[in-house]
Amino acid sequence: MNINITKLSDSAKLPERGSEYAAGYDLFADITEEVKIMPHETKMIGTGLAMEIPVGYFGGVFARSGLSAKEGLRPANCVGVVDSDYRGEVKVALHNDGEVERIVTPAEKIAQLVVVPFLSVEFSEVSELSDTARGEGGFGSTGKH
Repeated sequence: MNINITKLSDSAKLPERGSEYAAGYDLFADITEEVKIMPHETKMIGTGLAMEIPVGYFGGVFARSGLSAKEGLRPANCVGVVDSDYRGEVKVALHNDGEVERIVTPAEKIAQLVVVPFLSVEFSEVSELSDTARGEGGFGSTGKH
């Protein structure tokens, strides 16, 4: 699959895979100087990229496991969605879950993009839903083990 991409600045870096079979493509901070993110603060970090995700797909912007586990930095919305009809700059709302300030440096890997297919659906309003064994059992209702 080909995805058309435009660099919005000379310093922007194209997404890169960390390994041959990685699902995610690393997204890089397109910033000219370090950005401080204080504890429990969120900062919008641009990637300097705009792209054309094919119709029938979206770009999921996920946390990088090392950045999240070791530094406490993750996308504020947990998973960002880049729709196929969006043509603006891809940005990451990076949140600091830690208790100390974190520094994001120019060209640092800040998230990963996974291109995911999806189905378009139509919703039908009905007066009743079909019965299931689970019924209305919600959070934790199926047990822990």
